[in-house]
Amino acid sequence: MTTRRTVLLSLALPLAALVPAEAASKLKLLDPDKDGTVDLAEAKAAASKLFDKLDRDKDGTLDAKELRGRISAKEFAAADPDKDGTLDKNEYMTIVEARFRAADPDNDGTLDAKELATPAGKALLKLLV
Repeated sequence: MTTRRTVLLSLALPLAALVPAEAASKLKLLDPDKDGTVDLAEAKAAASKLFDKLDRDKDGTLDAKELRGRISAKEFAAADPDKDGTLDKNEYMTIVEARFRAADPDNDGTLDAKELATPAGKALLKLLV
C-alpha cells in the first residue's frame, strides 16, 4: 500500500504543479500592466476581445453555438433577460463580472495565478481566453 501511495503521489505532484503553471501563463496574457494580477477592467478588456472573436456573424450577439459550451444553459438563460436566445456584450459582461467575483474570495479586486487555478478561476478564464 505504501508503494502504491508513493507512486500515486509522485504522479500527482507534477500534475498539481501544472495547474498553477497553466494559470500563470494565462495570467501573463491577461495582465498588460505586468503587476502579476488581473483586475476587473483587465478581465473585461480580455472578455470583450473574446466576445468579438466568437461573434463570427458580426451581429453583436452570441448564441449558444457561438459560445461553444463556455457557459451552462442555466447561466445562459439567466443572462438573457430579453429571452431572444442570444447574449449581447453587456449581457456577456454580466456573466464575466459574476465569475470574477466568484474567483476573488479575498475580495481584493484582483486575481492572481493561484485564484485563476481554482474552479471559479477556470470558469472565468473560459470567458476571457
